[in-house]
Amino acid sequence: MPITSSAKKALRASTKKRVFNARSKKSVDVTLHDFRKLVVGKDRSGAEKLMPGLFQALDKAAKTGYIKANAAARLKSRAAASLAKLAK
Repeated sequence: MPITSSAKKALRASTKKRVFNARSKKSVDVTLHDFRKLVVGKDRSGAEKLMPGLFQALDKAAKTGYIKANAAARLKSRAAASLAKLAK
């Protein structure tokens, strides 16, 4: 347990950040998992409907610092490419 006041404050802050990061992680992971499941199942219309939610979750995770901006861009690019591949 922290002893100094600054360590106590750091513990409070990290506890709050942990909640936000867990929420962001779940949002990204669940949406990405659902999207990939639809792509594997070749459900183009369902994947198209899920795409804006996926992009929003990735952008928000990058904005809050949960993932890096390039990682979000890479995941969005790969999602769009896999959706385009379904059209063929």
